[in-house]
Amino acid sequence: MNTESPVSRRTALCGIVVALAVPSGFVTACSSSSGSAPTQGSNPTGSTGKPGTALVALADVPEGGGALVDGPGGKKIVVARISAAEVKAYDATCTHQGSTVAEPSGGTITCPSHGSQFGAADGAVKKGPATTGLRAVAVRIDGDQVVLA
Repeated sequence: MNTESPVSRRTALCGIVVALAVPSGFVTACSSSSGSAPTQGSNPTGSTGKPGTALVALADVPEGGGALVDGPGGKKIVVARISAAEVKAYDATCTHQGSTVAEPSGGTITCPSHGSQFGAADGAVKKGPATTGLRAVAVRIDGDQVVLA
């Protein structure tokens, strides 16, 4: 009789990936983080979005709220308008289980699937179950548009 517990496919695959990962940054990227928000300069879309690419008209991003828009490569980006002259943007994929977050409201970005909440000003976790913040996407205001920085 076999008394060993079977190894799940996911566990085995993760072990293989970690074992074969040559760049140490890859292993770090797969590990959990301290929950701090990433720097504004990161581009989580993994696409070839070029600086200056328009994402949304500034008029369509209400102050204190925001908008959910299509970014380069079809990835969803959530744009938050912090003040009249300041916007922030994040990958709209919830870090808990990958659902798309909702538009910001009252300075908070909420995931409709499990209720995780993130600060619109910094992407940091305000309420779990998510344990890491949203990944920042570098943006800026250019005239009447919010564009990739």
